[in-house]
Amino acid sequence: MNAVSGGAFASGPLLLGVRHHGPGSARAVRAALDASRPAVVLIEGPPEADPLIPLAADPGLRPPVALLAHVVDEPGRSAFWPLAEFSPEWVAIRWAVERGVPARFVDLPAAHTLAESGDEPGAGPGSAEGTRLDPLAALADVAGYDDPERWWEDVVEHRGGGAEDPFAPFAALEEAMGALRERYGDGGRSRDQVREAYMRLQLRSARREFGDAVAVVCGAWHVPALRTGVTVAADRALLKGLPKVKTELTWVPWTYRRLSRFSGYGAGIDSPGWYAHLFRAPDRPVERWLTKVAGLLREEDRLVSSAHVIEAVRLADTLAVLRGRPLPGLSETTDAVRAVMCDGSDVPLSLVYDRLVVGDVLGEVPESAPAVPLQRDLAREQRRLRFKPEAAEREVELDLRKDTDAARGRLLHRLRLLGVGWGEPITSRGSTGTFRETWRLRWEPELSVRVAEAGVWGTTVLGAATAKVEADAITARALADVTSLAEQCLLAGLPDALPVVMRVLADRAALDCDVGHLAQALPALVRSLRYGDVRGTHTGALADVAAGLADRIFVGLPPACVGLDVDAAHEMRGHVEGVQGAVALLSEVWGGCRLDGETGSGGEGSQGDGNREGAGLRDRWRGVLRTLALRDAVPGEIRGRAVRLLLDGGALADGEAARLMGLALSPGPPPGDAAAWVEGFAGGGGGGLLLVHDERLLRLVDGWLTSVSTEAFTDALPLLRRTFSAYEPGVRRTLGELVRRGPEGAAGPVTGATAPPGFAAEPDPRRADAVVPVLRLLLGLEEERTVPRDDNTLAGVGG
Repeated sequence: MNAVSGGAFASGPLLLGVRHHGPGSARAVRAALDASRPAVVLIEGPPEADPLIPLAADPGLRPPVALLAHVVDEPGRSAFWPLAEFSPEWVAIRWAVERGVPARFVDLPAAHTLAESGDEPGAGPGSAEGTRLDPLAALADVAGYDDPERWWEDVVEHRGGGAEDPFAPFAALEEAMGALRERYGDGGRSRDQVREAYMRLQLRSARREFGDAVAVVCGAWHVPALRTGVTVAADRALLKGLPKVKTELTWVPWTYRRLSRFSGYGAGIDSPGWYAHLFRAPDRPVERWLTKVAGLLREEDRLVSSAHVIEAVRLADTLAVLRGRPLPGLSETTDAVRAVMCDGSDVPLSLVYDRLVVGDVLGEVPESAPAVPLQRDLAREQRRLRFKPEAAEREVELDLRKDTDAARGRLLHRLRLLGVGWGEPITSRGSTGTFRETWRLRWEPELSVRVAEAGVWGTTVLGAATAKVEADAITARALADVTSLAEQCLLAGLPDALPVVMRVLADRAALDCDVGHLAQALPALVRSLRYGDVRGTHTGALADVAAGLADRIFVGLPPACVGLDVDAAHEMRGHVEGVQGAVALLSEVWGGCRLDGETGSGGEGSQGDGNREGAGLRDRWRGVLRTLALRDAVPGEIRGRAVRLLLDGGALADGEAARLMGLALSPGPPPGDAAAWVEGFAGGGGGGLLLVHDERLLRLVDGWLTSVSTEAFTDALPLLRRTFSAYEPGVRRTLGELVRRGPEGAAGPVTGATAPPGFAAEPDPRRADAVVPVLRLLLGLEEERTVPRDDNTLAGVGG
């Protein structure tokens, strides 16, 4: 046994009460262990993790990390024990491993912790349970501090080193905690009595094996209970009959953000990044911190010089003196940064808080750590694709024409199907084509639990995603859910799952008679055809099902739109718009001959057949829209939307839209139905611009509004407000100006004599030509030589 410093174990085992994730406690633990050199180190944590302690010697295990325990048959029931490099428990583990001293965890086993019915998934030993006493807050209040963090910094973090007794801080903290426990008992922590009974039993066992040369590193709150002379029988009585489950434990990466108190972690701290800095800084922590802040602000293109750093250090020191603090703390440095480097603004200061005070550090776990097969396969895929998970949120744009990017996209889609939300697809700021995907990525520690849960579906990401999709397709209740799965199969590259999904889809589509369900399912199915083309997937079966769905919708939609109330009509309008987009896309796909999975193999004849099929589909759909527009039994919102879709598609003769609007807004129909017609016609994207550029329609709406009675106007006002409030401010302002000027010219086509105010009588060719180069650049078209428009040039060309 190592030589023991005189007096360290004179009164029994060395009990080192600490604050979880406290850098001051971590430094004190290291100094106490160096001075006492115990024969064994006991650490607060689940004893099932003892086999994982030697991994701390692996350089691949880099904190922040956490011990993850989960139930073998139910991985979702889990608990975490997070550790950072400035956690006293981690310092104790590293000290023992580096010196070959045995180290053991002595807290209540995870098998009992996870068996308790009241535990929430992901709850660790520091998680809140009801109303509990905060020991630091109680001690800070006694000392006259209103901020526990500031009190802790003053009495622990700013405590100078030197030749003082390394055990004195622990003795003082033990005395303070003893006084609190005498007054408050268990402090609302009833579960701690069971945990402390188990700790005492483990401490007795270690003393029988190693004598009194035992060091215990645990939360300071537990130290008085470990000193108490409770009998073995009493401790065993507390532990008797505890429920138990079979568990597995491993190391998983953790993040500073998840160490933060604001993440909901009961033992969390306000400033993990600041505490990490205090632990690492060999000297002059304030100067080093403000230099780091200046570097971050410079990276964000803010003008911060060395003079700013010097002045901020001086201000922080001055504030510490004025506030009676031994050294500047986080509050003083933050105030100095705000005043000197941020010009009093909290906007750049929020960046400092997010990036430095909290931080986005993600720990690492070596390959030798225990893991489920699915986790290992995911790690292999991430290495193969050079797709490293990060704690910081970031956006990546994938070009699906590149093999690596396409494989990354498939991996992210497969993980989403398995419930592992590493990435979320978002709208691209650039191209909206199908050959690009934009993702917002952030790896959270809880995703390790999701991976463990998904392990029941397979040992590889591909196999697990395939099995999960097949099972979801069989158990799906709605037809739209099945079509969505078909789309996901193509996005995730799951060719083995697609036949099962298609079989279920065909069966459900044949049996489902609800037109709303069919209309809801069609858009995802048609998108799948387009995705299949981009990813080189055979989609012939999808095309057949899509064509069948479209035919059934065309036949059943007009009767399904009769007799609907206001809410049902609004919902059906959404289905009509979805089918409109699906038909347009399906016509485009057919026109490009993309249905047989062998693009271009059909030759010119196939191209012609595809174009005819696409045109026929559009014509049939326009016939359905005409039926909806002219049938009085159809709600006004749907009739108005049908007219608008026909107008946008160029399927209405000149003046036909104005005639239909005039009929809908005539004195005969109820004002509420007329308002719903206006909402259907003028609502949505482009409706306001349509009224701006076609004064006939605007005059009809204006005339109808001025003719309705006060009572009828009050009833129609909510619908009208919903319609016009969706317009852009500039569009609303232009409409107001046109209405204020009043009607000009007779109704009819807008010609040179009846041009609306603010518009020229004739187009200006020169101004139109000036826009062409910009449009060609935006569309990615090759430059063409343009011919200046003037009479001489035109005459020359004509000659």
